[in-house]
Amino acid sequence: MTNAAPLDLIHEDAHLLAVDKPPGLAVHRSRLVGSDEDYLIDRLRAQVGGELYLAHRLDRATSGVLLVARSQQVAAELGRQLMARTVDKSYLAVVRGWPAEQGEIDYPLSGASLRGEAKPALTRWRRLATVEVPIAMGRYPQQRYALLDVAPATGRYRQIRRHFHHVSHHILGDTSHGRGDHNRLIRIHFGLARLFLHAWRLRLVHPVDGTELALEAPLDAQWQRLLAAFGWCGALPAA
Repeated sequence: MTNAAPLDLIHEDAHLLAVDKPPGLAVHRSRLVGSDEDYLIDRLRAQVGGELYLAHRLDRATSGVLLVARSQQVAAELGRQLMARTVDKSYLAVVRGWPAEQGEIDYPLSGASLRGEAKPALTRWRRLATVEVPIAMGRYPQQRYALLDVAPATGRYRQIRRHFHHVSHHILGDTSHGRGDHNRLIRIHFGLARLFLHAWRLRLVHPVDGTELALEAPLDAQWQRLLAAFGWCGALPAA
């Protein structure tokens, strides 16, 4: 890691941190991400010092709120809240097509190997906005996209990305589970090259003092450009 930019902290206290994870940065070393020179957890340790423990994970390509504990005890309590599904998680996603105004995907998923036993997985969404882009591709003279507020009830490997692939509403910019033709469209016509999946809001009970934490990670420049291009600047609901 050389000359890495400091991470933006959404929340910081003596017990936990909430980091605004940028897209393209792996959270930690693992066989799934291979060899790299820059990991979020290393960058954060250099920035704030002390012992740090990841409370949950985000994919390398996904941006947004990431919880990091300052002790094993706090990490364990955060883990219990996540397992009990008492943490409200809200993601923003831009998908191909126009899903229903609200719905859920109840479809079991295997683990990170993408093989083996599939376990229950549930993702709910509500639609915030739609657009028709007047660019011909294939047999269609225009392309339809939707902005969704997504709430995963479980936390399987790449759950949101795989679930929307399963229902053919692929997330824009997803190079593993998405549609290459739509990814090329936004790259060529709008200059946008990232996964449009963002861990936007997180609401939980502080594991030590019991207060409610409402955390929000702002949208980066590419997200802002897409919202402006699609006429969605007023589509995001207030907290």
